[in-house]
Amino acid sequence: MTDSPNPASRLNALLAASAQPPLDLTQSQHFDTLLSLYLRWNARVNLSAIRDEEGILSRHFIESIACARALPAGISTLLDFGSGAGFPGLPIVLCRLEIAVTLAESQGKKAAWLREAIRVLGLSAKVHSGRAESLATHFDCVTLRAVDKMDRAVQAAAQLVRPGGYLALMTTTAALPALKSAAGAAYSWTAAPFLPGSERLLVLGKLALNSPV
Repeated sequence: MTDSPNPASRLNALLAASAQPPLDLTQSQHFDTLLSLYLRWNARVNLSAIRDEEGILSRHFIESIACARALPAGISTLLDFGSGAGFPGLPIVLCRLEIAVTLAESQGKKAAWLREAIRVLGLSAKVHSGRAESLATHFDCVTLRAVDKMDRAVQAAAQLVRPGGYLALMTTTAALPALKSAAGAAYSWTAAPFLPGSERLLVLGKLALNSPV
């Protein structure tokens, strides 16, 4: 009887099946640590309805890694709006070291989880333990995935993007028209494929350079 592959090997196999490059050794170790920590916290705090290891790998991790890799080059600051359990924010931190990431989460227990994940993994990301709308900073990119009242969240998030920056929405085809409308006319949109193994797609809206801040 042989042992089943470790989580890092299974994650790389899922990436390969989705035509995505594998993680390097350091990234694999970090995602392995993140999975173990997430499973322990999710049993106590209910970070997400996805509780099994395979579901976490195939949904949270794969979607978020694909999102991180698809973000345009040149982004130096990013806000994960309503970060929740940390997806896609934490994988973006692990995959895009050049980006300074802020994770905004108003629920205290989930914000505590994000701080603990950052501490254990030794990351330099920041946690804003409050509503993202209260931030006075503008970012090169703002990401949103599975946020409550998504249309209202997009309307607020659109105000936090610097001119020439991006709004990155992980959403469904059916929800997309309303979200584009909520973002406003100053955004131009790029079509994107479905995220691996998901009904969601990643759509990038670029804010006009002459848009007032």
